[in-house]
Amino acid sequence: MSLRSHRLVRPWLLLATLLLSACASMPAHDPLQVNVAGVESIPGEGMELRLLVRLRVQNPNDTPIEFDGVSLNLDVMGRDFASGVSDQAGTVPRFGEAVIAVPVTVSLMRMARQVLGMLDGKPADKVTYSMSGKLHGASMFGTQRFTSRGEFELPQGTPAATAVDAP
Repeated sequence: MSLRSHRLVRPWLLLATLLLSACASMPAHDPLQVNVAGVESIPGEGMELRLLVRLRVQNPNDTPIEFDGVSLNLDVMGRDFASGVSDQAGTVPRFGEAVIAVPVTVSLMRMARQVLGMLDGKPADKVTYSMSGKLHGASMFGTQRFTSRGEFELPQGTPAATAVDAP
């Protein structure tokens, strides 16, 4: 390498070192705790079902989390079920919580696939779900991703809960 190329490389190395040390000095955050707080039906179009999913977001960190958008994906019984986005903005306070509403869409095909999967002849007394998403940060590095899993029991007398094997 020539002396001139060394002079060009040095500033870039210095900049890279500064950026890496800045990232390393950022405080670590505990993951958000996100649970479904409620679900209600909202008007949809033709061959889709629309639901308003209310998420309870708990922030176990010492700094508030400002967000200016939310995305959400829901899987039910291990299959893609619904997805949605919202341009809602707000703040989850430090060591606090907030309820965030996200409209999601379920296509008729996904709904049919779920029903057929639940009517496979095996009794089902609970439904499992998983969700993933993100709160888009208001600052450059503020995006917070989250995942959550859960299950709920079906009321007795529902078709999936009372399915019987055929002879």
